[in-house]
Amino acid sequence: MTDAQVEREDILGTAAAWRDAGREVGLATVIATWGSSPRPVGSQLVVDGEGRFEGSVSGGCIEGAVIETAMGAMRSGQPKLLEFGVSDEQAWEVGLACGGTVRVYVEKVD
Repeated sequence: MTDAQVEREDILGTAAAWRDAGREVGLATVIATWGSSPRPVGSQLVVDGEGRFEGSVSGGCIEGAVIETAMGAMRSGQPKLLEFGVSDEQAWEVGLACGGTVRVYVEKVD
């Protein structure tokens, strides 16, 4: 089993435990990447109704946007597909070697 598979099982276990404890739960999963991406496909982040979270789908400002979207998905029950990216030109301007894109699927856990 790879490290990513072990981590995913831990996140899903956390999601199940939180749900079983009566918490609202949202789950975000990296479903696609292109170019430079800090987390591989399959990486997950679980969020509860109070904004507590475990796991990671990227880092920095992307995590904040994903947590906010998960909070909305818990309220509405509607999943959402997010896409974040930076072009090669923009990446160079901020000190990165190359650009990339990450797609994250966010859903409420019932």
